Amino acid sequence: MRSRLIKYGICFGVASLITFIVFWVKGFFTSDPGVNLQVLSDGFSVSGILLLLFAGIMFVSSEGALIGIGFVMRSVALIFVPMGRKYQENYAQYRERKLGEPKKAGDHSLLVVGLLFLLVGIILTVVWSLNFYTVSA
Repeated sequence: MRSRLIKYGICFGVASLITFIVFWVKGFFTSDPGVNLQVLSDGFSVSGILLLLFAGIMFVSSEGALIGIGFVMRSVALIFVPMGRKYQENYAQYRERKLGEPKKAGDHSLLVVGLLFLLVGIILTVVWSLNFYTVSA
C-alpha cells in the first residue's frame, strides 16, 4: 500500500511540475481572469494528455509491440563492442526470450493521475467557455 501511494505521489508531482511549467511559459499572472482561466485549463490538459500518452506507450511496450525496435537497437550497440557480435542471438531467439519473461503487474498510477488532470482541464475549459467565450460577428 505504501509503495502504491509513493507511485501516485511521484506521478502527481510530475504532473504538477508539467502544469507549473505550462503556467510559467504561457504567463499565468495576467490581469485578465479569462486568460488566467485559459492558462489553467491548458496547463492541466497538457499534463493530463502527456501522462496518458506515456501510460499508453508503456502499455504497448509491455504487450510486445516494440520488441523489434529493441532488437535493432541492441544489435547496433553490439557493433561497437569488441567481440560483441560473437554472442548475438537472432531475432527469433530474442523475441522468444522477451515474450517468455514474466510481465510485471499493471501499474495504473500514470493512467489515473493523467485522467484526473485531464478531467480538471476539461472542467476548467467548460467553465471558461460558459463565462468568457463570446462570438463577435
